Amino acid sequence: MSNNEITTLPIIVIAGPTASGKTGLGIELAKKQKSIIINADSMQVYKSIPILAATPTAEEQKEVPHKLYGIYEADNRGNVVDWLTLCRKEIDAARNSGNIPIIIGGTGMYIDALINGLSPIPETPQEIREEVSKIYEEKGLSYLYEIITSTDAQTAERLSPNDSTRIRRAVEIWFHTKKTLSYWHNIPTKTFYPKEDFLTIYIKPKREELDKRLRIRFDKMIEQGALEEVKQLLTYHLSDSLPAMRALGVQELKKYIENECSLNEAIELGKLHTRQYAKRQSTWFNNRFQADYIYEECFGLDSKKDSNFITELVDNLQKRYKLLAK
Repeated sequence: MSNNEITTLPIIVIAGPTASGKTGLGIELAKKQKSIIINADSMQVYKSIPILAATPTAEEQKEVPHKLYGIYEADNRGNVVDWLTLCRKEIDAARNSGNIPIIIGGTGMYIDALINGLSPIPETPQEIREEVSKIYEEKGLSYLYEIITSTDAQTAERLSPNDSTRIRRAVEIWFHTKKTLSYWHNIPTKTFYPKEDFLTIYIKPKREELDKRLRIRFDKMIEQGALEEVKQLLTYHLSDSLPAMRALGVQELKKYIENECSLNEAIELGKLHTRQYAKRQSTWFNNRFQADYIYEECFGLDSKKDSNFITELVDNLQKRYKLLAK
C-alpha cells in the first residue's frame, strides 16, 4: 500500500458561497459512489424556511439520502456544538454502513469545526442563556457588547458590534465560567478525524457570475412562495434574534409585510444582502479553507465541465482510498 492510500472511507466536504451549486455537485458525486449527504448549512437545519434557506427539494432528497435538513423548529437557537455532535453521528453511521459521507454547506464555522476541531468551551445551561436573553431584550445588544469590551478586549476586537449571536454567546460563556471566550479559544482544540480522511472541494465562482445567479435565484424564491413562508413564520411571534429569523430574505420581506416598504424594495434589499453575505462567505473560504480541489465557476452552468470535474473526483477517490478501488 502506498503512503497516499487510506483504508477507511473518506469524508468529502463540499464548500462554497450560497448559490454556487454545492447541492448539485454533491448529488452528482453521490450518484457515482454509495454515499449519504449531510447538511453543513446553519439555515437549512430549520424546517420552516426551506425556500429562503434553499434547502434541497423533496425530489433532490429522494435521489440520495440526505441528513440534518429541516431538523429544527424555528424557535431553536442552533449552534456549532450541537451541529457537530449530530454531524459526527451521521458521519460514523454512514461509514459504518459502507457509505461515503458528503458534507455540503456554506457555513464556514461548521466546516472548520468538523475538520480542525473545537475549543473545549463548556455548553452554557439554559438558565444562563435565558438570563442573557432577558438582558438583551431589556437593555439591548450594545449593553452586552460593553460587557465583552470591558472583560474580553481580544474577543470584542474581532466581533462586529452588530453580531448578536456571537456577542450573546461570549457573554453566556463569561457568566457561566467566569473565564473569557478568548481564554477558551487559546486552549488547544480537540479534533475528531485525521486530516487525511478528508477530501475537500471548494466551489469558487467569479463574483459577477455568482451575483447574477443570486439575483435570479432570489426572484425564483419569490415565485416559489418565499413571501408566504415569511408570513407563516411571523405567526409564531419569534424574537428577531433567533437564527431562523435572520435567514436571508426574512427581515427584508418582513418589512414589506409590515408596510415599511414596497415589495420591490424588499426584494432588491434581499438581493443586496444576499450578495453581501456571499462575498463574506467567499472571503472566509479564500482565507481559511484549504481545498484539495477548486472548481472556479458555479456548478451546473456547463454540463461538459461539470461531468469532467465529477470524473476527475471519482478517479481520485478510487486511486486514493483503497476501499473504493475494489
